Amino acid sequence: MRMNASTGVALCASITSLVFVGCSQWPGGAREPNKVQPLLEQAIANQVFVEGGTFMLGDVGRPNGAPYVTLESFSRPAVEVSIDSYSISRYETTWGEMQVYYEALERLPLYEESPFKQDYVKAPSEDPLSPYYHRKPARVPNYGEAEGYCAWLAEQAGLPFALPTEAQWEYAARSRGQNVPYATDSGAIEKDPYLRRPKEYVDPSTPPSGNTLMQSSVKFERRPVGSYPPNPLGLYDMTGNVAEWTQDWFQEDYYEHAPSDNPRGPAEPVNPDKPEKTVRDWAGRGDHIGGGGTVFARAGRHIDSSGNGFRCVVNSPEPVNGG
Repeated sequence: MRMNASTGVALCASITSLVFVGCSQWPGGAREPNKVQPLLEQAIANQVFVEGGTFMLGDVGRPNGAPYVTLESFSRPAVEVSIDSYSISRYETTWGEMQVYYEALERLPLYEESPFKQDYVKAPSEDPLSPYYHRKPARVPNYGEAEGYCAWLAEQAGLPFALPTEAQWEYAARSRGQNVPYATDSGAIEKDPYLRRPKEYVDPSTPPSGNTLMQSSVKFERRPVGSYPPNPLGLYDMTGNVAEWTQDWFQEDYYEHAPSDNPRGPAEPVNPDKPEKTVRDWAGRGDHIGGGGTVFARAGRHIDSSGNGFRCVVNSPEPVNGG
């Protein structure tokens, strides 16, 4: 298959013949040693093993029977599904990690004529106060770069890295399917007020507080990954910071048709003229009402949409890093 910068939908089918460059390709960048091997080692070390099982996928409802998500019904009905064991990154993919990928595959020239998209491929910074600080979550220019990054990891590491299915994403966010509305340490939220104030007064040196960041989709600023306590599985920012791509094509009523064994979404776009992938963690898109910030919220975004983040899984029935 072929990657296309305008749609960003395809994977690199073979990357083994690429020659990795040893100097930075960012404008004004200095020569640096090759960073691919350290990134691969860290990507493997960051994987958290998730033992498979059976759970209710979707909005299971509050104790009184009312749904968590009230503004739309895409998350209902909840259905019982089983998924195999896998591993998932404890962190969202960062600006620094995407830099290594873009440079290795020489993808930056694809965005030279697209000023808007360039906001999503800017060089990471070593300044913790910058919105592009290398430890802050990347917000990629389209779905294809998220899918391509995980495929590139798979090629380089020889492991089955991929974007998560939305069933894998929700199972991990809910700590193996627990009935909790938020992927936080407590299952409840204590919002960091960091981005609530008028954006001109946001101070990046303000220490994190609370257990999640789920304010202001207007402000580009986010927190470094791992700034808040993890969920019980040890996963960070599955509620808040940035919304996350999954590999599934989006279908509003998919849960009514989902197979019970390892559901992976429709086989093709529901509307070929408007191909949409499923985005999860809508708390990462900003302020939400009607349960839209819970782990149950799901919606589709065009594959060329910018601004979402992601994390990768490894589809192996055994831990890839000793646990």
